[in-house]
Amino acid sequence: MIENSVLKANREGRKATVFALAFPALYLVEMAAHVGFDAISIDGEHGAFPEDAIDDICRVSNALGMSVSARVPDSAPYQVNLYLDRGIQGVTGPHINSGAEAQALADACLFPVEGRRSWGGGRGTEFNDQTVLDEKYGGKLGFAKWSNDNMIVVAQIEDKKAWDNLDDILAVPGLTGVTGGPHDFAQSLGHPGQPDHPDRIAATLDVETRARAAGKIAGGDLSTGTGIAELMLGEARAFVAAHRNDKLG
Repeated sequence: MIENSVLKANREGRKATVFALAFPALYLVEMAAHVGFDAISIDGEHGAFPEDAIDDICRVSNALGMSVSARVPDSAPYQVNLYLDRGIQGVTGPHINSGAEAQALADACLFPVEGRRSWGGGRGTEFNDQTVLDEKYGGKLGFAKWSNDNMIVVAQIEDKKAWDNLDDILAVPGLTGVTGGPHDFAQSLGHPGQPDHPDRIAATLDVETRARAAGKIAGGDLSTGTGIAELMLGEARAFVAAHRNDKLG
């Protein structure tokens, strides 16, 4: 395990640069490190990431000095644990709508005494290697504290119910912060297919303002990112348009 590279960048006084993966692609992980990205994120809710692929992504990313965060498919403790045991150091829980759900997410991500994370035997716990745990962290309790200090726990606020229960969500001590989900949020407000509707924008602004006032992070406070979809639909599309009519010779 490595120091969380997002938090490391923050301690240097800057946002981390994050490359987002929607599918397993070790070549893109290596290229991301090559051009200087700080970290990798994966979308387990809408992407296709079997556990062995997550293992490989974390292994290669960590070897290149980049931490990996993930939006998990759902926030059930067993599902979160499958990601954490691979070596994930940041978890975004989708569709968090209450303080109890936010607490369950934090509990799943953090070891006791801060949470209730289950102890596994994968790379997320240094393979349960007592020699390494003793020499590097001073034992399992030392590793648990180090792991908690290097974990980012984010609740995704994407429903009016979550907005209604925001104070309870923000009161969870193990929660690092919140992020948005504009399409689902707009739909829950009665504006399907209109993520840029003024009501959704105002609601998200309120969520972010209240989160920061409560001492939590919001949106892109810690990092800024892009991914292959943004690059293909942006710069690559512009390239094709610019060269579509190039003449031979």
